[in-house]
Amino acid sequence: MLPLYQLVRRIIALREQGRAQITLLAVCPNSEAVLEAAVRVSALNNAPMLFAATLNQVDRDDGYTGWTPAEFVSRIRRFATKYDWNGPLYPCLDHGGPWLKDSHTTLHLSLEQTMAEVKHSITACLAAGYQLLHIDPTVDRTLDPKRLMPIDLVVARTLDLIEYTEAERVRLGLPPISYEVGTEEVHGGLVNLGDFNRFVSGLKRGLNERQMQTAWPCFIVGKVGTDLHTTYFDPESARHLLRVVAPLGSLVKGHYTDWVENPQMYPACGMGGANVGPEFTTEEYRALVDLCAKEEDRCRSRNKMEPSRFLAVLDQAVVHSGRWKKWLLADELSTPFADLKPERRTWLVQTGARYVWTAPSVTTAREVLYENLRHVLPDPHQVVVQRVSAAMEKYVIAFHLFDANTLLQSSTP
Repeated sequence: MLPLYQLVRRIIALREQGRAQITLLAVCPNSEAVLEAAVRVSALNNAPMLFAATLNQVDRDDGYTGWTPAEFVSRIRRFATKYDWNGPLYPCLDHGGPWLKDSHTTLHLSLEQTMAEVKHSITACLAAGYQLLHIDPTVDRTLDPKRLMPIDLVVARTLDLIEYTEAERVRLGLPPISYEVGTEEVHGGLVNLGDFNRFVSGLKRGLNERQMQTAWPCFIVGKVGTDLHTTYFDPESARHLLRVVAPLGSLVKGHYTDWVENPQMYPACGMGGANVGPEFTTEEYRALVDLCAKEEDRCRSRNKMEPSRFLAVLDQAVVHSGRWKKWLLADELSTPFADLKPERRTWLVQTGARYVWTAPSVTTAREVLYENLRHVLPDPHQVVVQRVSAAMEKYVIAFHLFDANTLLQSSTP
């Protein structure tokens, strides 16, 4: 498997030669089904696949998926074996920075404490074999929430974390890895072109001063029009950002690509990568809703069959977790869950489901649901995996990833 930074060089070379326009897909592995679907899609399409795991999802404390970094990488390999696939699969860290793990905020960790936790997690990611680390110190809970974090401070903390990572990589005797920097979030202050330029130039200067030129990032994240509630990709913004990073040998990466209206424009505008996460959780949720409808019909025709009550159990788990509060709108902040509009409750449950897929009550109800359907559907789990896979396929086509490995493996940077 090519190191990710070499793969990026080949994507750049193919674009410059006018031979291909390719955007890499980074799946946020927020459940077992999503992870398996991503490996399956990679195998069926002969395409590279990135897995962008946040510290909320995968960490030393198991995250909400129940995986440590080592277990996460092991599961990728297990699914690769299941699908007889030895193509490029790249485990990655997404949003590695202070207070970007929810518990760091809820526990009111100091800057020193949250930075120490992030560094320990980075070491665990390196030891597990991660190929890409997103260094993202764009949140500072010590500042007034209304104040944007100074760009120079973002640069300084990015440099400090990269320097730490490089020292740990050398200590562990590991080969070079790839880096991603920047953010699309408003709190990072990188959402206008002027600040983006200041960040990039400051990072370049700082890496040169520390003699860490080889750690220059493959990807720089920028604001390209999309967020949690906006689905239109802005080609002009992407082109502006590409003009800044292309001379430096980097590619622009977009986050919040979920349900994007014009995914075919990503490769056309030179986007190097795109993260997708909540969309796949929603597809998993909807697949389970459909299975519950089938279970209801089967229970109706069999008086002795006990229904799983899966959806009710899932609702209760999401509400009990409190994670749904993270997504409340400004005018909903003081509203109890039960008093929200039905469509908002549904949205909050399907969005927050990823936090509780591994809750004991949910896993038990899911097992009962599957068991109730096995007489008709021998493998209900595969029904869910295939449904999520279908959602991923549109990005494979739009990003020109079908059989991309043939081109990328045969090309020279």
